[in-house]
Amino acid sequence: MNVPQIRAVASGTQAGAAEVPLCVDLDGTLVNTDMLVESALHAAHRRPLALLALPFWLMKGRSVLKAKLAEGAKLDVSTLPYNDELLAYLRAEQARGRRLVLVTASDQRLAGAIANHLGLFDEVIASDGVQNMKGRTKADALERRFGVKGFAYAGNASADLPVWRKAQSAILVNTPASVARSARAVVPIAAEMPRRGSRLKALVRELRVYQWVKNLLVFVSPIMAQALWDPDAMLTTTVAFLGFCSAASGVYIINDLMDVEADRHHPRKRKRPFASGALPIGFGVLGPILLAVGVALPAFVSEVTALVIAFYAALSVAYSARLKERPLVDVFILATLYTVRLLAGGIASGYLVSVWLLNFSGFLFLGLACLKRCGEMRQLQGEEDPTRKRRGYFVSDAMVLMAMGVASSFVSALVMSFYVNSEIAQETYAMPTLLWGMVPLILFWQCRLWLATARGHMLDDPILYSAKDWVSWIAFGLIAVFYVLGSVGMSWL
Repeated sequence: MNVPQIRAVASGTQAGAAEVPLCVDLDGTLVNTDMLVESALHAAHRRPLALLALPFWLMKGRSVLKAKLAEGAKLDVSTLPYNDELLAYLRAEQARGRRLVLVTASDQRLAGAIANHLGLFDEVIASDGVQNMKGRTKADALERRFGVKGFAYAGNASADLPVWRKAQSAILVNTPASVARSARAVVPIAAEMPRRGSRLKALVRELRVYQWVKNLLVFVSPIMAQALWDPDAMLTTTVAFLGFCSAASGVYIINDLMDVEADRHHPRKRKRPFASGALPIGFGVLGPILLAVGVALPAFVSEVTALVIAFYAALSVAYSARLKERPLVDVFILATLYTVRLLAGGIASGYLVSVWLLNFSGFLFLGLACLKRCGEMRQLQGEEDPTRKRRGYFVSDAMVLMAMGVASSFVSALVMSFYVNSEIAQETYAMPTLLWGMVPLILFWQCRLWLATARGHMLDDPILYSAKDWVSWIAFGLIAVFYVLGSVGMSWL
C-alpha cells in the first residue's frame, strides 16, 4: 500500500489540522467512482422503465434525481472501488481520535450505507432530496456546522475549490494537476494522494484488444476456399474483420457497464477497469460509438456484411443485458456469435460458408461455449448464488454442462471425419486423404481444454487460453501443415 505524501502546511496549522474535524468527499475521493452514475446503472439493469422518468426528475433538480434513483437502489456498498490509500489514512486519523465526517453530494441513503459499512465516520452530511450538497452549498453547510476555518477537507475536483477556500487545510485525492494548483493557492495542503495508474492503459484494457483474435474467424471461409491470393476477397474480409473488432470492443464496454456490480463479486473480473474504478464509468459512452463504427465501416464494401455485423452487435447487447442469465440459452447464443463471424467472412469475401463448415463449427463452438461456462463454474465452487454473478447456473450444473460440451466436441470431430470422406472434399483438395490428420488433432485440442478445465487451469475463455498454450500452438501448426499438404498435394517434394 502506498503511504500518502504528507506535506507541511503553514506555521501553526499542522497541529491545528489534527484537532479540527476531517470532512471527506465521497465521489472520486473515498470511492473511485460516481454514485449517481452507479445508481443510474443499477436502475438501468434492475428497473429499466425508471429511466424514462430521469428527465422529469432532473427537471426538479439534481438532488431530486439522486433521491429517486437511490430509493430503489440496492447497491452492494461492500464491493465499491474504495480508495485504499485514503482509507488507510482515515483509519490512522481515527485511531488518533480525530472526528471524521462524510460530506457528499450523493444521496443520504447511499452515503449512510457506505458510512455504516466502513465504520469510520462520526457524522454524515449528504444531499437529502432538497439540497444538492455540492460546491458552494457544501462549503456553506460545513462553515455553519464547524465555523470559519473549523474543518479540514479531502476532495478531488474543481467543484471542491469553494470548500477548500473555507477549510483550514486540504487533502488532495486523485486531483488533476490544474485543480491541485488552484487548491494550493487558496488553502494549506496537509496531504496529497495522486491518482495511481494510467487511464490510457485502463482504456486499452477495457477495449479488450487481445479478444480481437476471435474475429480472425472471418478469414476461415476464404482460407477454406483456397482464396488467400484473391486480393479483392482478402481486402473485403479485412474490412469485415476491422468492423467486428470495433463492434466487439463496443460490446465489451456495454457488457462491463451492465456487469459492473457482478464483476465486483468475481475474484478476477473485479480488476476490470470499470469495476475497479481505474476507468471512470463516463467512458462507457464509447460503447455505442464503437458499435456504430463497427457497423458503418463494412457498409462501404458490403451492405450485407454490415447487416450481419449489426445483427451480431444487437445479439451481443441482448446477451449482455439479459440473455446471459438464461441457462442453455447463453451457450447457444455464444456459439451463434462465433458462427456469425464465419458467415460474415463468407459474405464479405464472396466465398460462402459451406453446410459442412457450418455443421462442424456449430458443434465446435457449442462445445467451446460450454467449456467457457464450466471454467467459470469452477471458480465459483462453494457458492450457490448464480444471480450475484449474473449467471443462470448453479455450481452443481457444471457436470451437465461438461457432458453437453464434451459430446459437442466429439461430434465436431465426427463431422470433420465425414467431410474428409465426402465427394466435395475429394473434388476440392489435391490429396484429401492427408486431411485425416486434422481430425485427431482437432479432437486432441478440445480434449486438452476439457482436461485443463477439470484440473482448474482453464478458468474462463478457451480461445485466450489456447493463445497462451504452447501445446495448442503445436496442434494448430500441425493442423495447418495437414491442410496445406492436402490442398496442394505432395508433388512439389
